[in-house]
Amino acid sequence: MNPAPHPRPAPGLPGRRGLLGGLLAGAALAAVPALAAPAEAGARPAPATAGPRVTRPLLLGTYTSEGGGGTGIGTAAYDTGTGAITPGPVITGVENPSYLAPHPSGATVYAVAEQGAGAVTAVAIGPDGTYEVLGSRPTGGSGPTHLSVHPSGRWLLSANYTSGSVAVHPIAEDGSLGERTDLVTHSSPPPGPGQGGPHAHQIVTSPDGGHVLAVDLGTDTVYTYRLDASAGTLTEVSRAALTPGSGPRHLAFHPGGRFAYLACELDNTMVVCAYDPATGTLTPGPGQSTGTGSGVSYPAQPVVTGDGAYVYLANRGHNSLTRYAVEGGGAVLRLLDNVPVGGDWPRQLALSPDSSLLFAANQRSSTVTVFGVGPDGSLTAAGTPFPAPVAVCVLPLP
Repeated sequence: MNPAPHPRPAPGLPGRRGLLGGLLAGAALAAVPALAAPAEAGARPAPATAGPRVTRPLLLGTYTSEGGGGTGIGTAAYDTGTGAITPGPVITGVENPSYLAPHPSGATVYAVAEQGAGAVTAVAIGPDGTYEVLGSRPTGGSGPTHLSVHPSGRWLLSANYTSGSVAVHPIAEDGSLGERTDLVTHSSPPPGPGQGGPHAHQIVTSPDGGHVLAVDLGTDTVYTYRLDASAGTLTEVSRAALTPGSGPRHLAFHPGGRFAYLACELDNTMVVCAYDPATGTLTPGPGQSTGTGSGVSYPAQPVVTGDGAYVYLANRGHNSLTRYAVEGGGAVLRLLDNVPVGGDWPRQLALSPDSSLLFAANQRSSTVTVFGVGPDGSLTAAGTPFPAPVAVCVLPLP
């Protein structure tokens, strides 16, 4: 029998350890330490061992309605050389911010409200390192788990997991959100074995900016849309069918824009997909091993280094990170090994802007673990796990 789709503990489920650290108190307008200007992204230098210490902001997503959870979006700063994290105050007034995404301008960050009446919230980032909640808008669906900003900076895209729909909201000049301009429910094909209905899990824009892709775990399908840049509406142009019951969850594009790597959480595989920018067609290859052995380890999210040389995958049930070398211009993944993540149930991964650090949000251990990324793709644990209440998303900012 297939396991229940997307084994995300619902907010309020007992049994979590809430290591609150320094993130319990705060206000909707909160300051964090002054941060240096970002370095140019792309190369993957080895973690620095000397020189001036530079810190950049780090945001943390959590469940506010779960026992031991957070009270909003956690703020922190991380050392770009060592990966050490320093806690800051909490941005309150944001419910169940389980996924976070930045605006291209760096002036705003957006959060889902993963709950029955789904919503998305805009938070302004001040030049002095302060944060201000700008307000929320309903997504028109339930249980949103992912969102992203279109490269134009004019549209916010969100995926409602529970109701199996995707939504579009306009973004104003000040970063605030307008009323929803579109809502598309994945009504076909029929859901996979035991999956109970559509479950939109991710929505992203292709690297060329020409198409929007929505990954649906329930229908085992990746939908490709065109976004009307004037009206903010989505028009479907193609579908990619995955193995029935595989449960596609999240994909990440190779920087070359011709291939994407798709994690399937229910059959424990990684799928290399070819992408045609002209048509938006995604063509999945065969499922590949995650290196975690037999059984289902619920792979969560892949990330790709800025130079496209390595892919890392979080395995929640195995509590590990799979390392792949990228070959053939992005067309081939070669399994290297699995590295213990140092926490329990790694829900989400993020690379620093220069790909020299890898962050893992470990939901059940309420920690964030950090790894230095070597020029050869090796991972070296950086310090001790950072306490963060029910950590389900970590976002290093430039």
